[in-house]
Amino acid sequence: MTAQTTETVSITSAAIGQFGRYLLSARTNHFISDQRVAVGGPGEAINAGELLLSSLGSCSLGLIQKTAKEEGIALREAGSEVSFRRHATDPTQYKWIRIVVRLSGVTAGEAETLVAGFTANCPIYNTLKRGGPVGISWTVS
Repeated sequence: MTAQTTETVSITSAAIGQFGRYLLSARTNHFISDQRVAVGGPGEAINAGELLLSSLGSCSLGLIQKTAKEEGIALREAGSEVSFRRHATDPTQYKWIRIVVRLSGVTAGEAETLVAGFTANCPIYNTLKRGGPVGISWTVS
């Protein structure tokens, strides 16, 4: 049985003087994110949609490797490609999000077990799949 954790995870973000460019900080890790060129941003650094896809890719591989280790499955290699398409008439939605997982050194049944380890345990995947709750608040100074 895995231990349940209720830790709160936070990042900070700040506009840094160039339109469409932001400094993101997670613990002691700092990086730049840009708005897409299509909406007036610089488009050089990773953008918000790509960060979302990256989080799914990272969560998928981490949980697949964890499941392989726990189940004694000899996973040789793992990779994923995550993509989305924006909805044609409602740009506030994705028409679809797809995750393609590539595994080697395992049987089809083992692959199913590994992918199930991801889909059953990744809060990012499951929140997106269910359309989970998102709250927002603001302050003015």
